[in-house]
Amino acid sequence: MNLSSYSKEPKFRISRNLIQEIGFMGIRLITVITIFPILAIVVFIAIKGIPAISWEFLTAMPRDGMRAGGILPAIVGTLYLMVGTATISIPLGIAAGIYLAEYAPDNLWTRLIRIAIISLAGIPSVVYGLFGLGLFVLFFEFGISILSAALTLSIMTLPVIISTSEEALRSVPYKFRVIGISLGGTQWQTIRKVILPQALPGIVTGIILGLERAVGETAPILFTGATFFLPHLPSSPLDATMALPYHIYVISTQIPGMPITIQYGTVLVLLVIVLAMDVIASVIRSRARAKRQW
Repeated sequence: MNLSSYSKEPKFRISRNLIQEIGFMGIRLITVITIFPILAIVVFIAIKGIPAISWEFLTAMPRDGMRAGGILPAIVGTLYLMVGTATISIPLGIAAGIYLAEYAPDNLWTRLIRIAIISLAGIPSVVYGLFGLGLFVLFFEFGISILSAALTLSIMTLPVIISTSEEALRSVPYKFRVIGISLGGTQWQTIRKVILPQALPGIVTGIILGLERAVGETAPILFTGATFFLPHLPSSPLDATMALPYHIYVISTQIPGMPITIQYGTVLVLLVIVLAMDVIASVIRSRARAKRQW
């Protein structure tokens, strides 16, 4: 009996290099499938919106029922909300991330806190809007104002900043902590001068992700700070304001006869603001990574 006929070895062997190339091709294909629709949307918005972009469009007040003029109040209001949200959420988010990563004991209480933070990140934005309406607008009597909207957006942004800050701090190797303390530094000095600079790229990523979500939301500011039309710029944090997300909703659904170029032009301005934030974050991350020692 010829035993070679019972050999279990495959007749055709696929080399590991070929399997690797097939895998890489699949990854490239998935990347193209993912990125192409996004690029197509951006290009489409740019083509439709560029004809509306002009100096008057960016710097003038709206007129003729917002069918003409510019969108300056909406741009300024969006920047006010972004700055207010960043001022409140960034220090609190980073401080909470430092506490959870460096100081908090690993017990049931801290685990529940982490679960709550993750759960808060998935709550719909309209829920935050109703919460801000009840707490800041009615209970604290801040009214429909920039302050109420910024506080509401800050609460919505905090879970993202806290989670990413904690993970970025935990990713720093433990040896940096040991060396810092062994050289005579306190725990806080080690965190401030050694750990935080090493974790900066991840922290910046979390901050930008949180702020980008806040800038693009409509429901929270609809209940707390945005107004349909404002013929002047807000003069204090207790004033209501126009904002680009709500303004886009208004001119797209509430105003008949609105030129389509103005709609797409407003969307393009909001898109440029978000992309500018991404570029700034990328520059900060690249410089921080160049200085990172691991």
